[in-house]
Amino acid sequence: MHNPRVAVSIGRLLASCLIVCFLTGLYSHYLQEPASWMSFPTRPVWLYRVNQGAHVATGIAAIPLLLAKLWVVYPRLFELPPLRSAIHGLERASIAVFVGASLLQLFMGLLNTLQWYPWPFPFRETHFFLAWIIIGSLLIHIAVKLPLIRQHWRRARDGAPAVIDTAVPARGWSRRGFFTAVGLTVATVTVTTVGQSFSPLQKLNLFAPRTPSKGPQGLAVNRTASEAGVLSSARSPDWRLQIKGPRAVTLTLSELRQMPQFHARLPISCVEGWSQNADWSGVRVRDLLDRVGARAGSGLRVISLEPSGPFAQTEMGPEFATDELTLLALRLNGEVLDIEHGYPARIIAPGRPGVLQTKWVRTLEVLA
Repeated sequence: MHNPRVAVSIGRLLASCLIVCFLTGLYSHYLQEPASWMSFPTRPVWLYRVNQGAHVATGIAAIPLLLAKLWVVYPRLFELPPLRSAIHGLERASIAVFVGASLLQLFMGLLNTLQWYPWPFPFRETHFFLAWIIIGSLLIHIAVKLPLIRQHWRRARDGAPAVIDTAVPARGWSRRGFFTAVGLTVATVTVTTVGQSFSPLQKLNLFAPRTPSKGPQGLAVNRTASEAGVLSSARSPDWRLQIKGPRAVTLTLSELRQMPQFHARLPISCVEGWSQNADWSGVRVRDLLDRVGARAGSGLRVISLEPSGPFAQTEMGPEFATDELTLLALRLNGEVLDIEHGYPARIIAPGRPGVLQTKWVRTLEVLA
């Protein structure tokens, strides 16, 4: 079992999961913290739902694959002498960095799906930089081991026996049994968690921390109005929407309801991996921009009643602000917004993470 053929077979599955997880993570990160030159697609409307569902699913699948890979190669990790050459030293260093960073990253990512942060450092920034460390060390490891990987990538051809390392005596179960166990484990943890973003498998959603359809108005809630500290301000009859642009406008809730109302079926897709479609209605954001005389191509800053927090203020580029489906939503699934979902008004836009779909909106500020 502890031979290069098995290590390569498990390794390519693990590398595939990590690469997909890395790319989808980059997309999510830059949606939340875009560079000034970045623009993002708004179609299909379920793009972020698929992106983040794939990110969390491949991250969870990578856990048993990484453990299986470590089990296959662990005899080699304790070989003597520890350093035989410069290349061997580089290989050992890349393995140490890759294993340490990967275990920490997957552990943190799993706890993030539970919204549990038992560490003093910021999750998102740490998660982002660890991802680069993992991919860098993985690429170094692949480069060093490329000759061995090529040798064992496929089964032996023309009936020639596979090259097997006999340094460790054969014992225990067969390779077929090992691969079957690993495959069943990966399939089980995936199928029993991916239902939080892939609705057809929602009934098998045994271990995911969220059931997306359970909550007020048939939609789960991550952050409640009480946790956000907006219970009184959101329910205040003195609430007004302030729109700051070339012309300043202040609108009451009654005036917003008298404006043309539009409907959109859009998902709430959270960075923790769960998603749920819902029917929204309200005023188009681009109509509000037109009302204050915003220039074409203007972005938008959205300020919540929430007094503090990393997403009490969010920004959206012009591709989202001017999209016909981006709404200042006043109703959800045919009912007035529940306070847990952002009453009196919230943002809903296609292809955006849930943390950017700002609830309890107080101010819209036009950005040139």
